[in-house]
Amino acid sequence: MATTTPTRNGHAGANGATHGVAPQPARKRFDDIPGTIEVPVQEDDEFINVEIDLNNLVDDPTELCDMFENEHTARLYWMTVALAYAKQNKTDRAIEVLNRGSNAMQDTTPLEKLSLISCVCWMYLRKSREAPRVAPDGALLSDAKTKDHYLQLATASLNEASRINPAFPPLLLARGVLQLLKASLQAPSKAAAGGAIDQAKADLLKSALKSFEQASKVSQGKNMLAAMGKARALYGLGNYKDALTTYQDSLFKAPHLSDPDPRIGIGCCLWQLGYKEDAKQAWVRSLELNPESKALILLGLYYLDASSKVPIHSPEFIKLYKKAMTEFTQKSFKHDKSQPLTCATFAGYFLSSKNLSHVDSLANKAIQYTDVNAIASDGWYLLAKKEHYSGNAEIATDYYRRADEARGGLERGYLPAKFGVAQLSVVNKDFGEAKLRLEKMMQPAGKHERIYEAMILLGTLYAEEVFMNQFAATKEDKSAEMRKAIDYLEQVRTAWRDPKKNLSPDPSILLNLARLYESSQPEKALQCLLQVEQLELDQIPSSEHPDGIEDANELRTALRKNLPPQLLNNIGCFYSQAEKHDRATELFQAALGSCMRIGEKGEDIDTDGLVTTISFNLGRSYEYQGLTDKAVEVYEQLIARHDDYTDAQARLAFIKLRKNPSKDNKEGPDAVAKLYQANSADLEVRALYGWYLGRVHSRRKLTNINEDPEMRHYKHTLQNYDKHDRYALIGMGNLLLMAAREMRRESDQDKQKRSASYTRAVEFFDKALQLDPKNAFAAQGVAIALIEDKKDYHNALPVFLKIRETIKDANVYINIGHTYSELRQFSKAIENYEIALSKEGKSNDANILACLGRTWLNRGRHDRNLEAFKTSLNYANKALQISPEQSHFKFNVAFVQIQLVQHIMVVPETQRSLVQLEEAMEGLEAAIVALDEIAQHPQPPYPKVDLESRANMARNTQRKQLGRSIESQKEYEEKNKEKIAAVLEKRQADAKRREEERQQAVNQEKERQEKLRKDREEMMAKERERDKAMKKEEDAELTTDEETGEKVKRKRKPKPSRTEDQQPKNRSQRKKKARREEDQESDDESQPKKKRRLAKKDNKQYKSAEIVVDSSDDNGDDDDDDALDRAERAMENRSSPLSDADAGSKVDATEDRMDVDHTTPRDEDEEQTTTRITSKRARRGRVLDDSDEEDEDEDGSPVKAADTSMADAAPDDEDE
Repeated sequence: MATTTPTRNGHAGANGATHGVAPQPARKRFDDIPGTIEVPVQEDDEFINVEIDLNNLVDDPTELCDMFENEHTARLYWMTVALAYAKQNKTDRAIEVLNRGSNAMQDTTPLEKLSLISCVCWMYLRKSREAPRVAPDGALLSDAKTKDHYLQLATASLNEASRINPAFPPLLLARGVLQLLKASLQAPSKAAAGGAIDQAKADLLKSALKSFEQASKVSQGKNMLAAMGKARALYGLGNYKDALTTYQDSLFKAPHLSDPDPRIGIGCCLWQLGYKEDAKQAWVRSLELNPESKALILLGLYYLDASSKVPIHSPEFIKLYKKAMTEFTQKSFKHDKSQPLTCATFAGYFLSSKNLSHVDSLANKAIQYTDVNAIASDGWYLLAKKEHYSGNAEIATDYYRRADEARGGLERGYLPAKFGVAQLSVVNKDFGEAKLRLEKMMQPAGKHERIYEAMILLGTLYAEEVFMNQFAATKEDKSAEMRKAIDYLEQVRTAWRDPKKNLSPDPSILLNLARLYESSQPEKALQCLLQVEQLELDQIPSSEHPDGIEDANELRTALRKNLPPQLLNNIGCFYSQAEKHDRATELFQAALGSCMRIGEKGEDIDTDGLVTTISFNLGRSYEYQGLTDKAVEVYEQLIARHDDYTDAQARLAFIKLRKNPSKDNKEGPDAVAKLYQANSADLEVRALYGWYLGRVHSRRKLTNINEDPEMRHYKHTLQNYDKHDRYALIGMGNLLLMAAREMRRESDQDKQKRSASYTRAVEFFDKALQLDPKNAFAAQGVAIALIEDKKDYHNALPVFLKIRETIKDANVYINIGHTYSELRQFSKAIENYEIALSKEGKSNDANILACLGRTWLNRGRHDRNLEAFKTSLNYANKALQISPEQSHFKFNVAFVQIQLVQHIMVVPETQRSLVQLEEAMEGLEAAIVALDEIAQHPQPPYPKVDLESRANMARNTQRKQLGRSIESQKEYEEKNKEKIAAVLEKRQADAKRREEERQQAVNQEKERQEKLRKDREEMMAKERERDKAMKKEEDAELTTDEETGEKVKRKRKPKPSRTEDQQPKNRSQRKKKARREEDQESDDESQPKKKRRLAKKDNKQYKSAEIVVDSSDDNGDDDDDDALDRAERAMENRSSPLSDADAGSKVDATEDRMDVDHTTPRDEDEEQTTTRITSKRARRGRVLDDSDEEDEDEDGSPVKAADTSMADAAPDDEDE
């Protein structure tokens, strides 16, 4: 006896039939209609058989029906002829024959008419499938024969037949099909709180399901069409699992069934359940049995879906897309040119290829003939996109609305259609409406359902709003819009890295992000541009790669000529802003090469403007690198091409002025004057000329600031050219600062006049800040005024700290150093002075060296540190060596030498040496000579009388005091010579020992770090192995759910209860068992509740060092009885180093630090535990500093006056 296997994925066994039974050929609809039929006709009292060819029926069945009426032909012949017409797709003729037959049998029993009326109902149902969904354009609704029209006729026929015999089985099936068709035409509800299926549609589907179940019950489960209808109703209700089971049961019972084909339904259910490969196999089997099956278009959609999961530029995409369209969609269209799903798919193909002429007809067919709302929605959407491309915004909006409403509209609806309406709002410049629609689209979507297309458009809209505000006359606060733009675009950028999202990087998003980051975070802007560069390089085919270059950097440099010059120029600008001028030069040169390539190809791009801008940037980069000759060459070439290029002329004049600043060589001043005469209205040129005037007249001290040429020049600029010129405003503020700084301050009137000058300076700076809130030079001027006028160091310091990343100039650090010095934070002051000294061109700046000397002197006096005095003297000598003609630097050296003598004389004899005192004496003698020379100078820094008085005091008093100190030190050292030698030897030995201990500690720390690294690597390896083992165990415990097909955890069998013969394994369990037996003897005592106790677990397989174990009767007696057990467990826990390490791993990652200077020796167990501590938290990356402004070409404001004199250092500390 042959055995059977259940149907799976559209196969009854291996070949679609039951095992052991030959597969039956696929049967088509109307196969049982014969080719000819013989109708008995009475002639001369005899009956003869008239043969009718059913394959060649006449178009007009009137004569045939008249003959049947005259001969009172039986019902069978009427039915056969009608079905023959239906077989030839002449359904109207079939309905006419059936109606004539029904009328001819008025005199017979009603049961004779029942079959004919029932057949009429089926014919109307068939006509409904073929009829259009909506009335054609121009047709009256009353005359239009739509699907709904035929469904009404079918309902009338069904009601008429039901009045004859409501229990007639074909009527049950017809009623179910009628309800299915009505449900498919049910318009979706717009209720916001509606479920996946509207209630009205669900009611119709449930009614259809009930009719199919009744039909199946009447046939005792043998009616396969009823089973198929039941599966279809379940599918419509979203019950895909039960629908799949019903389809499979139908196929199992009727494996030859192919029209309708249950394999198509099986595939659709599997697709909805997520088993797309299994769905494909079901459709392939359907296609094998019937080459004209509707599975053709479903397979086409399968390959279209597969193509959407690979990059669009990959060969795999082309292969899958071509297979979907040519092998399946095109064949499906040839078999049935009115199939709605095929028409919609083909229309989408023509839309993507911009062949809009075919889109209209195909999309309308899909709308007219579909029974599915989703396909109708697709049709409207395709028409909307076609009108959108054609520029018909109003019509496109209407079609988008219909596409959205076909799927429910409002919060349900069709997202692509909603997105299309938002796009049209952008086209119509209605950005507020567009943002509102896009934000509303993303509200229902959760964190796991992000609409990235909407995010891109919404982020771009916010970004454009920020960009437009930058060029607006009146600036508004767009910080919220900037944050939203960055948030949306960064979310999309993050999604690119997820391969499951299958999103391709978009250069336009990166460019918008670069513009958003440009002012606040230039480092991130540069990263975005570099990513765009890499995307562009990846698109260059390998055929265009130069031969013989293997190095990646060299290949990248060679390929840059194929990139857009604008991109390369922007990257170079960011490198220049980051002071990476060598890379900036490389990018500018590559951009020029790209312009040459464009010119050679003859592309329609204004390369002249690009070359001019990029060349100027290249010249500026050469200047930053100190390659002045190359910069001059670039500027001269620019002027040769464009003699009116003012920027290049200004740079050339500036370079000449820097090379020849003296009056003897007039080349520099003449160049600036000539430039100013030719371009006196250019604000940049006027700014350069104002700077030049300040340099020329910098040594002159005018009693009236209004007579200063630079001040008059700036005032002329503001009055006659631009009252909002920020350079002129800041320049006037700086001049007022300098004037206030030179004013007398003896009387109250002088002080008020000086304070008024500072107030005027602040007014100019404030005006510049109103025009540009991020102007660092104006902010610096305000901070300087706060310090010099109000002595408000605390409020000025944050301003200096904030602008130091914007104004990358040594003067900013000098000002910070001054401020810290006044706040007596000498270490920070010295640090900032040294940074200023390290800046380009400042390594031999005498003023900065003098400031360092003064700060070290104050630090030495504050800390009473002799070494600080020596450091101060060293910096004062360096400043004097650089500018030996400056008398105040010479005074500084003498002053420090005198201060050093004063300090060393009060130092205890045990903390100084004879050598130091003798050196101080030499310095004192040099200071006396220096003071005498300075007093004879024509312009001494201090009054001559004061200098002579100080020299006499050093000569008469300090010399004698220091001499006595030297004699005293000699006596002390002679007397304690041996002790001093021993102390020196001990100090040297201690220093050597400390150095050895330090080196040993460093080596031990290195070893500990290496051991820690190895232990962590071993632990991570064990963690990975343990995770793999646990994963295997979990997979082994999983089984496949018979109903859902999903992986679920296997249910474990309950453990058998322990019998009395089974004894506990350890002592604790034996004692507990004995106590339970004792308790059971007393009926009055109640059973105590079980408690849970934490105990160490010695199993190394688990991460946690604690598990929960049960304990019974946890009373005081147990503590005494189980002490031995607890001791044994404690010993086991202490012997398990892994448990300690695992417990230690719970420590927060912030506690996992190394205390190198800790001198307390660690316990071995503690060290072992520490080496096993692993940080589970991810560490954050570096924090980028913000910079709000680009570098200015030149100093925009003067440095705060550096008080390089050390004479006014407070002498109060001398007596402390």
